[in-house]
Amino acid sequence: MRTTTVSLGLLGTAIVLALWWVTSTNSTELYYPDAPDVLESVWTYWFTGEGRPDLLSSLANLAVGLLIGIVGGFALGLLIGQVPFVRYGLTPTLEFVRAIPATALIPFAIVIFGLGDQMKVTIIALGTLFPVLLNVIDGVRAIPRESHDTAKSFGITGWTKQAFVVMPAALPRAVAGITVAIPLSLILVVTSEMRGSREGIGAYLITASNSFDQSAVWGVIILLGVLGFALTTAFRFIEHRLLAWDRGLHGRDTL
Repeated sequence: MRTTTVSLGLLGTAIVLALWWVTSTNSTELYYPDAPDVLESVWTYWFTGEGRPDLLSSLANLAVGLLIGIVGGFALGLLIGQVPFVRYGLTPTLEFVRAIPATALIPFAIVIFGLGDQMKVTIIALGTLFPVLLNVIDGVRAIPRESHDTAKSFGITGWTKQAFVVMPAALPRAVAGITVAIPLSLILVVTSEMRGSREGIGAYLITASNSFDQSAVWGVIILLGVLGFALTTAFRFIEHRLLAWDRGLHGRDTL
């Protein structure tokens, strides 16, 4: 099943790429650049040329912000899901903050943190925290009462219960939240670099757009698609091994 899914995905991508290649070759349209030129510029600029520092800067901020969002969302989700007074006390504040798009907080973050990496990491972490947080809360609250009673009858309490009962039960939901957070982190790292930043993929995209360099703009779009696919595929690989016990328990496989 996994092999078939991957093959179909690659086939679909190849068809779209071939159509673009055929229809854009020797194109004179300003907003529809030549596919070979765009693909060549992606490789020569971003991976082997002067764009590498911008690419690495964006990936570093993405990694740090995403890690903070995942760890913070998981830890806070465990707490809120198990302690009623914490849940009741924090729910109004969390719902208020969750209703505000992370991109809308960029000017506020610039005032507090400036235009450096700290601002970008903060925006990424805040935006990616909620998908993980809400899924973990849901996973913790969905643990059957019988599981708690069984753990109590065997004297499993405290950190031991958290490690062997609560966390494994919440992990599949947390993985679902991380799957949503990964592409969201890519969006946030680009948008956070569009406001006053001098480095990163977003800053380059603004410069290319303002100079009407459509090949460069299309190149950034292709680059972001490649990065999104690579990050999601890498996480699927990790997920496949991390949740092997859950698939065996429920008799299902991941795509």
